[in-house]
Amino acid sequence: MTTVRDVMTSDVISVAPDAPLKDVVALLITRRVGGLPVVQDGRVIGVVSETDVLAKEAASSEEPPSGLLSLPSRRHRFEARRDAETAAEAMTSPALTIGPDAAVAEAARLMVDRHINRLPVVEGDRLVGIVSRADLLRPYLRPDADLAEVIRREVLMGALWLDPATFEVQVQDGLVAVRGAVERRSTAEIMRDLVTRTPGVVGVTIEVTWELDDRDLKPEPADYVSRLTVP
Repeated sequence: MTTVRDVMTSDVISVAPDAPLKDVVALLITRRVGGLPVVQDGRVIGVVSETDVLAKEAASSEEPPSGLLSLPSRRHRFEARRDAETAAEAMTSPALTIGPDAAVAEAARLMVDRHINRLPVVEGDRLVGIVSRADLLRPYLRPDADLAEVIRREVLMGALWLDPATFEVQVQDGLVAVRGAVERRSTAEIMRDLVTRTPGVVGVTIEVTWELDDRDLKPEPADYVSRLTVP
């Protein structure tokens, strides 16, 4: 399984909560990054991004919310955004983070669901990296031969305990074809699912035969099982 640790950037640029917003903007521009973790005592307390800075700029040219529909909390958020001068005042908090051993698919799902472009990677309370949408796309650039080796090693041998030498794995432009034979139909179906979810795979063809169609097999009744286990 390809994890966040495999694709993340370990050399993380972070800022302190009291970092002046001007310095934050300079880092965003010179380092060509879209956001920076805000770290206090080794813990990630937020993320300050281009969007946060642009929100401050937008608030500076807007009228404060007023009228009967203006809630105190809404006015407070507006004023805090408009008057932000430091990373802590402009950041989005709490920060959404992910662990280094999480699957790449989990990171992608979080980014899509939460409409964010990057995730700080934390191990315990310690910041160990950052993963961006661009990082998640990197597996699609791996050579076909490398992708075939990942499928042999991580799917066939690692997940399914099958001998990769008994299967033919072909990859061309990210399109994967696996041919061979297994004992059970369910194994072939699991294989298709695992190969499909392998980062970098564009399409899948599974031409695998099986000896036993186990789709309709049911476990033995509980009383029969108990008779086998009770002396």
